[in-house]
Amino acid sequence: MSGPLEGLLVVELGGFIAGPFAGQLLGDYGARVMKIESPTGDPLRTWGRQHDGVGLWWPSLGRNKESVVLDLHTEAGRRAALRLCTAADVVVENFAPGRLTEWGLGWTALSAANARLVLTHVSGYGQDGPRAPDRGFGSVAEAMGGIRGLLGYPDRPPSRAGISLGDALAAMFAVIGTLAALRERDRSGLGQEVDVALYEAVFALMESTLADHEIAGFTRGRTGSTLPGIAPSNAYPTADGKDLIIAANADPLFRRLAAAMGLPELADDPRFADHQARGARMAELDGLVSAWTSTRTTAELEETLDEAGVPRGRIFDAGDMLADEQYAAREMVVRVPVDGLQQELPMPGIVPKLSRTPGSVRHPGPALGEHTTAVAAEFGLDL
Repeated sequence: MSGPLEGLLVVELGGFIAGPFAGQLLGDYGARVMKIESPTGDPLRTWGRQHDGVGLWWPSLGRNKESVVLDLHTEAGRRAALRLCTAADVVVENFAPGRLTEWGLGWTALSAANARLVLTHVSGYGQDGPRAPDRGFGSVAEAMGGIRGLLGYPDRPPSRAGISLGDALAAMFAVIGTLAALRERDRSGLGQEVDVALYEAVFALMESTLADHEIAGFTRGRTGSTLPGIAPSNAYPTADGKDLIIAANADPLFRRLAAAMGLPELADDPRFADHQARGARMAELDGLVSAWTSTRTTAELEETLDEAGVPRGRIFDAGDMLADEQYAAREMVVRVPVDGLQQELPMPGIVPKLSRTPGSVRHPGPALGEHTTAVAAEFGLDL
């Protein structure tokens, strides 16, 4: 079966995470992705854990791509890149705004040569505005976009997620914008620019924080493992020393939880009878739920809550994901042979899943410059 983006040619320029993750996602669905790399390669080739001299992150981030080495600091490299970009359907780049134009690879030059081209920019602050020239990494975007201010406990400095959240969000918005532009191109025959700022990708997830502040006079802050006004919805201790997430904040769910706890009267208690009341007495209610969960093992709680129809979940680490039957049933762990490793490398599968033209992992990230010669011959590049 062919992926839904088969036939699309994507040229990926730039490095690190946000742009390349967007390229990976497009490649997962069948697009041909040519990754243009400098002679030293994308820094992500050596980031993260190494095993037997092999980087364990790159095979996933570089999967389904071709590696073409071009030195964009030379006239020959820029000329070759222009040839590939003007032949492409999509160019994804995450250089500093203005850099492509300096190299003769900006929107004016590319669109003049290919009116159907979609040029997707990913940068810290977008292509315009007073901070457009500033360097921006995902961690900074998470701060400016608001999420860092909400992570952690109020008596401690802000925490960060253990992944590159800002970069990943920007990449996903880049793919959404790219696909929207391609769909519009089907009607008009014309490409356009897609402009994604990392801080805006984070900010887009901030729910009603602006209205809370400006209209209600309430500024959200760090609240640890709880979301104020949403209860019960927390990590609760179990008898075997673990924590179990229970989410029963809707009225029907809380009624089922109360019955499972052997305290059905709580559902009719005025202190907890509706969403607002439970939110106002979050600490008291969490104490009651914790007193119950702490007397039972995780397995016992899971069985009881499943029978009651109450959402619950253990806090997974990588070992849990690799062993979980739901992950396996959904083919969410893909194992791929990688040169230099004695065992297949596990990586996340395809999200979302399409019923008729699903995506696939066809090969891991390639060696640096693995496809340079073949691509140069195919496109007549003078290297």
